[in-house]
Amino acid sequence: MSRIGRQPIPVPPNVTITIDEHNNVVVKGPKGELSRQFPPRVSFERQDGVITVRRASDDGEDRALHGLSRTLLANMVTGVTSGFTKVLEVQGVGYRAQLQGSNLQLALGFSHPVIVNPPEGIKFSVEGPRITVEGIDKERVGQVAANIRKIRPPEPYKGKGIRYLGERVRRKAGKSGKVGKK
Repeated sequence: MSRIGRQPIPVPPNVTITIDEHNNVVVKGPKGELSRQFPPRVSFERQDGVITVRRASDDGEDRALHGLSRTLLANMVTGVTSGFTKVLEVQGVGYRAQLQGSNLQLALGFSHPVIVNPPEGIKFSVEGPRITVEGIDKERVGQVAANIRKIRPPEPYKGKGIRYLGERVRRKAGKSGKVGKK
């Protein structure tokens, strides 16, 4: 049995989970509401404030769906209770990030500023060179952060660009000049 799939999901008292007969799961909490359609091969059992995920058979695909479904549901519960954040860092001379209303305006060495509109459920905040992406859907927060990083990924010679907080960029040596020749 899947090590991840067999772990129970604790449900806090301020979270309500609704599961219908078509495996539509709706999770409501203090931060908002998330819903997802799960495959019919996976079933959910609720007892004493804990949800366990069961699979229909021991096929390879069912085993893969077992762990995935448990993780997705646990992320939904975590999202509606505490939310998710990703922090990005802007590094480089003249590179800036600032909020323009709810939009993110980036000056990254292009001929024009780049404006990023937040999708529904995502909020940006900027403190100096750090950009924080916040939301209740882990998948959407990660995708928005990856899209922002993709605008100007860190380059290996000077390390300029947008990177995740704590990300290490391998630096390359620059080209060597002509030494000793006149």
